[in-house]
Amino acid sequence: MELKSRESLRIQRAAAGLLVVDIQERLLRAIFENERVGENSHRLIQAAVILNLPVLATEQYRKGLGPTLPALANAIPNFKPLEKVAFSACGAAGCLAQLNGAGISDVILCGIETHVCICQTCLDLLEQGFRVFVAADAVSSRTQENHFLGLERMRDAGAIIGSTEMFIFELLERAATDEFKRILPLVK
Repeated sequence: MELKSRESLRIQRAAAGLLVVDIQERLLRAIFENERVGENSHRLIQAAVILNLPVLATEQYRKGLGPTLPALANAIPNFKPLEKVAFSACGAAGCLAQLNGAGISDVILCGIETHVCICQTCLDLLEQGFRVFVAADAVSSRTQENHFLGLERMRDAGAIIGSTEMFIFELLERAATDEFKRILPLVK
């Protein structure tokens, strides 16, 4: 049997980056399972920092929705959120340029809302040729139904839906490393 050459199905660490979408104080309060979203997004940020992956963040209409959750903003090195009024993070000035400039082709998404900003960001990234990995336990919407519908729409469009732990371990690839020891407390 002849093996066909194909793109890796796993996240490629050398080409990966994390995009944190609109996890802002006022909006987060209204989100279904908001504590889960905040905690898992924080884990993803911490893991990305340990693994030296680029981390970008957006804020939707900061004047009305407030700033990014302080614990998350403080965990992102040199935190400078991209402000936007478009629902897609790709509509934020400089977002695509920063992703491309950092050599990112595999984008891990976390944030809110699944069926609006996350979904539209995902669709735009896929159209631009990025591979998109959505951490289903680090995204949500105001309603459970919209959260699940957003995940289905993104999967149907070609995004890879997984969990925070799945993506962290996929990026790590192996145990018995210094990075593994530093990340282990995040997944216990």
